[in-house]
Amino acid sequence: MELNPQAKKIGIAVVFGLLVFWLSLLTFNNTQAALLGVITLLVILWTNEGLPLAVVSLLPIILFPALSIIDTTATTSNYAHPIIFLFLGGFLIAIAVEKCGLHTWIADKMMQIFPNTGRGIIFSLVITSGLLSSVLSNTTTTLLLISIALYLSSDPALKMRFILAIAYGASVGGIMTPIGTPPNLILMGIMQEKGMAVIPFFQWMWMVAPLSFAMFMLVGLVLSFGLNDIKMNHTPQESPLSERQRKLLYLIGGLVLLLVVNAPIQPFWNGLGLSEPGILLGAGLLLFTPFFNHLDWMQDKVKIPFRIMFLFGAGFSIAKAFSDTGLAAEIAAYLIDLTTLPTILLLLVIAAIITFTTEITSNTALISIMLPVIYAVTEQTGINPTLFMMVATVCASYAFMLPIATPPNAIAMSSGEVDVKTMIKYGFVLNLLGISLVTLVALLFWHPVLS
Repeated sequence: MELNPQAKKIGIAVVFGLLVFWLSLLTFNNTQAALLGVITLLVILWTNEGLPLAVVSLLPIILFPALSIIDTTATTSNYAHPIIFLFLGGFLIAIAVEKCGLHTWIADKMMQIFPNTGRGIIFSLVITSGLLSSVLSNTTTTLLLISIALYLSSDPALKMRFILAIAYGASVGGIMTPIGTPPNLILMGIMQEKGMAVIPFFQWMWMVAPLSFAMFMLVGLVLSFGLNDIKMNHTPQESPLSERQRKLLYLIGGLVLLLVVNAPIQPFWNGLGLSEPGILLGAGLLLFTPFFNHLDWMQDKVKIPFRIMFLFGAGFSIAKAFSDTGLAAEIAAYLIDLTTLPTILLLLVIAAIITFTTEITSNTALISIMLPVIYAVTEQTGINPTLFMMVATVCASYAFMLPIATPPNAIAMSSGEVDVKTMIKYGFVLNLLGISLVTLVALLFWHPVLS
């Protein structure tokens, strides 16, 4: 009897998962090998869509305890991670923006500033998303802009590129300031803890600015490849804002202002200390109140992408398992054997390891584990630790291949306009470009400055 296509896809994922498990036993212990086998199974099922994305994302709750990787409590707690509620709050705002048509007004304003072509819009979205992400979280930035990308064109190919432009731009721009993304803050904290000279806020900005703007251009070029400068079939409307749109615009403006003021800028400002997920969720819930009355739970709950919330949970569960099983530390330990390499090769190896490992685990969790290891390795060998820690930190944000790699990638998937295969295709190219560019900038620009 011939298997149906879905059964074949599941079978392929199981076979490759078992193969990776057996091969991993040559290097790692049983638990670590089991984790790598499960990750392989999940990634293939996400990619070939052998099972629905939400179903695959819930499998760690069953497989991790069953294989004694981590227990049920440790696994399920990751499905209530704070970032998931930040995502929920931001998505409620995005639903309201689309529901009242505010995204059309914002898109019309953009059309009056940037070239009215597919390539022009891609570059405008990359740069806009990147600059916003330097002061807001990349998750918040992506959520605020996603409705605009969906509105700008009815062509599925263009929509896909516009959405990826926002997601990738947010990841690229997050490194532009020390507060742009959690790995940056972790680096600053570890430098203080180790008694290292902390990079001042504005020095950080001018050090990473050439890298960020070069990556903006590369992302735009890769995503616009083959478009032949297609003209957009969109005519801006000059209609005034309605009262509902104006209320929502004021809410979003106040939200952005609060998020900026809330962010610490050391040593000048300690921030307000408010929870960013709490701020986003609070703003989203306000939209159900009589004053705004933008959302109705019974009508709008179907638009909330719960499958992506499960995907986040799976990603955080994998990160937890990486840490608890010692797999991340085990991989990091191999770096010690690489310190005899020339500086450029060592930088390339660290950049590649961090970039591709981040694809299957949280960049925050990974960088928390890797930075102390990199510091210890470089201190033992007399190499300047700051340079290598900077490279690792930046590359932790430059993962573009898989939806679990970064929140912007996951949000791009939630739009329904991007599939995993497409993300892998564009993301692999951008991963390689990012690794090369980070290494080049570190060697030619950061090394003289930090020495």
